[in-house]
Amino acid sequence: MIKRVITLPDAPELPFSAAIRAGDYIFVSGQIGHTDAQGREVKGIEAQVRQCLENMKKVLAAAGSSLDEVVKVTVFLRNEGDFARMNEIYQSYFTKDRPARSTVIAGLALPSMLIEIDCIAYSPPKT
Repeated sequence: MIKRVITLPDAPELPFSAAIRAGDYIFVSGQIGHTDAQGREVKGIEAQVRQCLENMKKVLAAAGSSLDEVVKVTVFLRNEGDFARMNEIYQSYFTKDRPARSTVIAGLALPSMLIEIDCIAYSPPKT
């Protein structure tokens, strides 16, 4: 099996990869949404969900894939009360053939982080 690290240009140096392609699968690290591409704070669950999923789209595109190829998602929410609003935004990104999903209510690394989302995509390399 071929394993390839997926990186994003101008990404900060972190102790993990944005994603790993292992054969026909792409494993995307948890995407967060508390800051935008310019480093500005993103407030509110709706805006953070959008930012997480936009970040995920960028990582998947760098791997030659898209949200349409995602088969499994894990959502980590700080607050149980944000579930319905998260779900509303989430559904607008996954409109058909929705992936399997788990949602976990958990503490996150920073107090400003309301959500983190990771995924697995099935995406055979295009030849």
